[in-house]
Amino acid sequence: MKVLLLYPEFPDTFWSFRHALPFIGKRSAYPPLGLLTVSAMLPPHWERKLVDLNVEELRDKDIAWADVAFLSAMLVQGPSLAQLIARCRKAGLRTVVGGPVTSADNPSYEGADHVVRGEAEGIIEELVSDLEATNARRRYEAAGRADMTRVPPPDLRLARLRRYSSMPIQYSRGCPFSCEFCDVIELFGRNPRTKTADQILTELDQLHGMGWRGSVFVVDDNFVGNRQAIKALLPRITDWMGSRGNPFSLFTQASINLAEDDELLSLMRAARFNKVFIGIETPSAECNRAAGKMQNVKADLLACVRRIQEHGMEVMGGFIVGFDQDPPEIFEKQIDFIREAAIPVSMVGVLIALPNTRLWRRLSEEGRILRQSMGNNTEALLNFIPRMNPDALLAGYRKVLASIYSPSEYFDRAQAMIARLGARPKDRLVFSDYAALFRSFVRQGIIARYRVAYWRFLGKTFFRAPRHLGLAVTLAIMGHHFFILSRRMQSKPTK
Repeated sequence: MKVLLLYPEFPDTFWSFRHALPFIGKRSAYPPLGLLTVSAMLPPHWERKLVDLNVEELRDKDIAWADVAFLSAMLVQGPSLAQLIARCRKAGLRTVVGGPVTSADNPSYEGADHVVRGEAEGIIEELVSDLEATNARRRYEAAGRADMTRVPPPDLRLARLRRYSSMPIQYSRGCPFSCEFCDVIELFGRNPRTKTADQILTELDQLHGMGWRGSVFVVDDNFVGNRQAIKALLPRITDWMGSRGNPFSLFTQASINLAEDDELLSLMRAARFNKVFIGIETPSAECNRAAGKMQNVKADLLACVRRIQEHGMEVMGGFIVGFDQDPPEIFEKQIDFIREAAIPVSMVGVLIALPNTRLWRRLSEEGRILRQSMGNNTEALLNFIPRMNPDALLAGYRKVLASIYSPSEYFDRAQAMIARLGARPKDRLVFSDYAALFRSFVRQGIIARYRVAYWRFLGKTFFRAPRHLGLAVTLAIMGHHFFILSRRMQSKPTK
């Protein structure tokens, strides 16, 4: 059996970093971990080939080579997924679709021959057997949750590593919290399941052996969901890093209660974690309470952000507008909070009701769902009827983006964050870092309209915190991406 693993294209969003990646000579942020993990579970005698449309084109001869195509996608990849399925169908190639997109009835995969819901580990053997016997069913649904201790390392040999800016690994699935708008607990449950420390070290060994050096993304939706397990893992990673000359820098996603545990913060810093994404959502305690995000209600959000920064880790923040409890002045409050918290990379989006979440169910009962969402919360496309006037909500959202991603405002936040950073491990520089520095000097320091603010930012960093100059250039490059998308958002018609 010859299987073609297809990964659809991401649209141009804040998360795509499409306008930043060319600075470092990369085409996408990281390879498709889900598909590569599925590949590792396929029979050894099956031939396989990966085509990630975010880094390369799908050729007719790739389709002609295959007996079956496996596709995995998130909601936001839906349009590209539909096009891929149609192309395969036209060529007579069977398609199997899985991933988060299949968690709801979604038009993007209607043309697929076989649809898999749930975690692949629970269904892969049956699916493989049926495909080989040519009697595969239209739908498969995994029963229960996967045992993470039996998940194999991803089949990274299929990926063209040099085309990506970071490599992904996964330690756990699930989150102990119950945020109304989040689909993580619907997909993976509230009981975090973890791999063993030996599994993680094996995956790090694999990356190291393949010559990867630089950034590694621990993709867990909440890395600190099981703190006891994490505290046992981190010293093992620290020792592994030290014995190999610290080849990687790590980043992940976590809940705000990370800041409550100084021991955990210190362990993460020692293991070379240099940044963490945190869902802050809103400075309004009432909104967080109504959304079930009690970990944020209990916390002093500004103090928590500062504590993490002072432990040497950059905080990237997720923010939402559009809650039922949002006051008219929420947009100014979001701007003020982001500025005071000194969070350069602030992903602000309009609330969306994702399929099968508590929010979706509540709004459906209230008759407020307008359409199914494609998962892109930066499109200013409402999929439900908000309490706030829709025009006021979208205008306020655009105001937030225009403010926080004006170059002077962004560079001021980056400068303030750098001033707070405590001791952090020195980043390991590779060739692409020096190439990025040169491209940044030319494109941002000479060509860009914001070049004065750019040089002022780098100059202050050089004289006040020279050890963070590399970080400053990285933030400047990321800012370029945000500036472009923010300007485009201002010009889009209200939908």
